[in-house]
Amino acid sequence: MQMQPTQRNHQSAETMNELRALNAHFIHNFVTNDVRSHDAILHPAFINIWPTGQRWDRATYLKYWATAFDPKVIVYWDVRDELITVIGDVALVRSTNKHIRRRDGNEVTGMTMYTDTYLFENGAWKCIQAQLTSVAPEHQPSDDTIVSVYIEGKRQERHA
Repeated sequence: MQMQPTQRNHQSAETMNELRALNAHFIHNFVTNDVRSHDAILHPAFINIWPTGQRWDRATYLKYWATAFDPKVIVYWDVRDELITVIGDVALVRSTNKHIRRRDGNEVTGMTMYTDTYLFENGAWKCIQAQLTSVAPEHQPSDDTIVSVYIEGKRQERHA
């Protein structure tokens, strides 16, 4: 008797929680410059697309990842407005990051929205593409949508 593979319900609360955790892990990897942990969640065919339209392959992206977050420069970082959509074996994980960067003694605030595309393959979600878009002030999500906050590279405890 041949066993049928178990179909996984990608619309389940368990899957949504897994993808929320992956999103938090992705951000934590960025803030801590954790290349090895980040490499483990990327698909071999991963590509990054910057707000300028520039595309980076996996190797270029991971090299950048090693030093991209400097807590003396990026003094505030949050994740807000998280939206996850699952279609078959593909998940779109979207959020917006608010950042405050110190440049030449001044603090510059901005927001970037991202869409991380995950593929469920061989029993795991792997990120196949990360795409970033700058957010104009009139479209910036409000503070009441904040999921997590980092100040000078340290995650802040959130209280309900």
